[in-house]
Amino acid sequence: MTQSSVSSTFNLGGDLPINRLGYGAMRLTGQPGNFGPYADWEGGKQLLRRAVELGVNFIDTAEAYGPGTNEEIIADALYPYKADLVIATKGGIHKPAPDNIRADGRPESLRQSVEGSLQRLKRDTIDLYQLHRIDPKVPFTESIQALATLRQAGKIRHIGLSNVTLAQVKTAQAIVPIASVQNRFSLTDRSHTDILDYTTAQNIAFIPYGSLGAHPLKRGAPLAQAKGVLAQIAQTRHANPTQIALAWLLHRAPNILLIPGTTTVAHLEDNIQAASIALSDAEIAQLSAVYNLGESAGG
Repeated sequence: MTQSSVSSTFNLGGDLPINRLGYGAMRLTGQPGNFGPYADWEGGKQLLRRAVELGVNFIDTAEAYGPGTNEEIIADALYPYKADLVIATKGGIHKPAPDNIRADGRPESLRQSVEGSLQRLKRDTIDLYQLHRIDPKVPFTESIQALATLRQAGKIRHIGLSNVTLAQVKTAQAIVPIASVQNRFSLTDRSHTDILDYTTAQNIAFIPYGSLGAHPLKRGAPLAQAKGVLAQIAQTRHANPTQIALAWLLHRAPNILLIPGTTTVAHLEDNIQAASIALSDAEIAQLSAVYNLGESAGG
């Protein structure tokens, strides 16, 4: 059985070595709607510390998570930070209530957001700052130019994009180097394959959200309950469907950085183990073909 070799690291922006299986901290917020502080604050801190103990050195957050409280719990748990820990955050969304989410890409707003994130994260420079969502009321180039100015001022090390089209990635690249793109992508949702392939060729990190089929504002990971081919391969591998789905993504492209989120240490440890699963070429082909044809992960 031929095994596919997979690199365990990726150099974000060409200069930040990242272990490709990271942690998405969004779930460490109040519910519903990822709004307010996380109810089990001490438990959340313990989970973050355990993630770092397990080798995670890439944590994804956003100003909109909480808003603000998600960045605060990361700093509370991990500051002073390990030298190799990379924290990625996002701005460009105004969220005054759980069900009130508005894009805000005005340059002055982005400047305020960056300063707020720096303060909450207790950092002098943000390793990776991602435009969370494009504001249709503001010219896209103005938002990107504002981030480029903040990068030049040393507030941001690298700039990323989220929820964008391929054309928008190229437009941003004409203004400033783009280090990452964060769009929805998973074994069962490959609607952004064009962007993944482009970022792979450009050596830009691709950070899929919804990597286990989860909805950003709902609990649970649908692929954890998968049946069919995914479940069969998991059983053969003495693994669970979640681990196989994550392993498939790591095999899919060398620039994919995973940020599965969880609120339990047990699930965190399960997710991390996915990095050690070397799928065979046949298994990768089987998973790719079946789910590309639209088989439901639940059927």
